Amino acid sequence: MKTPKSYPSWKALETHHMDMRDFSLREALTKEDRFKDFSLIMEDTLFDFSKHLVTPETIALLTDLAKESGVETMRKKMFSGEKINNTENRSVLHIACRAPKSEIINVDGENVIPFIHQVLDQIEKFTNSVRSGIHTGYTGKSITDIVNIGIGGSDLGPRYVVDALQDFCSGAKVHFVSNVDGQDISKTLEPLSPETTLFIIASKTFTTEETMMNAGVAKQWLLQTAPKSSVAQHFVAVSTNAAAVETFGIQKDNMFQFREWVGGRYSLWSAIGLSIALAIGFENFKALLNGARAMDEHFLNTPLNKNIPVLMGVLGVWYRNFYNYPAHMILPYDNRLGKIAKFTQQMDMESNGKAIDRNGHHVDYATGPIIFGEPGTDSQHSFMQWVHQSPTPVPADFILCKKPAHQLEQNHTSLTANFLAQTRALAIGQTLEEADGDSSRIFTGNRPTTSIIMRELTPYALGSLIAAYEHKVFVQGVIWNLNSFDQPGVELGKILAKPIKTMLEARIIHDDMDISTKKLAKFYMME
Repeated sequence: MKTPKSYPSWKALETHHMDMRDFSLREALTKEDRFKDFSLIMEDTLFDFSKHLVTPETIALLTDLAKESGVETMRKKMFSGEKINNTENRSVLHIACRAPKSEIINVDGENVIPFIHQVLDQIEKFTNSVRSGIHTGYTGKSITDIVNIGIGGSDLGPRYVVDALQDFCSGAKVHFVSNVDGQDISKTLEPLSPETTLFIIASKTFTTEETMMNAGVAKQWLLQTAPKSSVAQHFVAVSTNAAAVETFGIQKDNMFQFREWVGGRYSLWSAIGLSIALAIGFENFKALLNGARAMDEHFLNTPLNKNIPVLMGVLGVWYRNFYNYPAHMILPYDNRLGKIAKFTQQMDMESNGKAIDRNGHHVDYATGPIIFGEPGTDSQHSFMQWVHQSPTPVPADFILCKKPAHQLEQNHTSLTANFLAQTRALAIGQTLEEADGDSSRIFTGNRPTTSIIMRELTPYALGSLIAAYEHKVFVQGVIWNLNSFDQPGVELGKILAKPIKTMLEARIIHDDMDISTKKLAKFYMME
């Protein structure tokens, strides 16, 4: 059985890594052609890889690894609808949700593209109805607030996009509830009016415990003042379970479907994106999809050594497996992108945080990194001390928009200066001489970063950026021989929670619990 470590390119990279011991970014960045050789522009977005610990030989070897691992073959399988989610026997077709009507992608003999566009038409019609005031609450008042109730991908993706595209939001205000902690939904509902609130219950199975518990709270809240018939006007569902949706009281016409081949953490492009469309308008939602589609086409058709998601992916493998760097940091120098690290964290860590490969064998190499980050410049006053001077370097992505959505030119100039200064400091560091002999101010440098600069933060540009990270995760999963599209680690905790919940409700300690869980439960039950 082949593993990544058995490929000739992997062995060549091990040798090359030893040869790179004396590589200096400080020196490399004096070369005039360095930026030209290691940066790419896709439409209006620049991806600068010049501050990485790489030479042309490194990139050649890394792209050889991608080829030997079957990235091109798996990419073709994904885009053609083959069932590459082998543990669940499913296709992986979030990419189909942003495909044009002319595309043909068959799953079990069905071209899924007409279904996707049928749902898009339904989203457009409903979005326009709510935003125009045609769809009203039970007293005839227009909808002023929309509450999306979901968890995981049914929450994080839409929440991130709506926050990022806040300058495109108009009409009803969209709120998000995900946590089963009652504090979340109670504080969200507190200032709202039942007459003018619309709820979106986003759950593939319509059985997710946290989501359905919060949906029940929302329904009870509405029915305290409204008749039972009002549920039809105030609740819509995004789900695959028509029977459960109908039992809840939601009308069939207000159920927005998606299929099992859309994974939760990749689902914002599907009907799960209904809250996005309601917040920013359907035309802007289409622009988001079109931006993602543009990155899809780049990923499909561009040679590996000039392919942005491929380079993002193989560079991550370079640091995770050859430098043994355990983490990856995402720093948006734009407050609107404040949730990008949290969103990408789920996409990346839930996909590739695995120790079992596609063949069911334990791996003997590192897989997905820890993903973290916060907006700059706030982060410069918290964890950036560790990033600059810790013995453990952490590769990072820095993201900036050239054109802000405000008129405060001095603020944006200062923000940009900090963006440039941080990547420069991480790359070149500071010598003892430059620190005037103060050893505490030595910065080793040689800490790799990618700089991503968008012209401006539009739905199209954001869609393209999100898709780049999706494909990066795909590339790394293929190289590590993982199934990036299941999440068995999420399920075990849910399974174990059920008997514990029964125990807590009955206030009886079960003998089959471990001693720590027993004592914790007993402490919780004490008056």
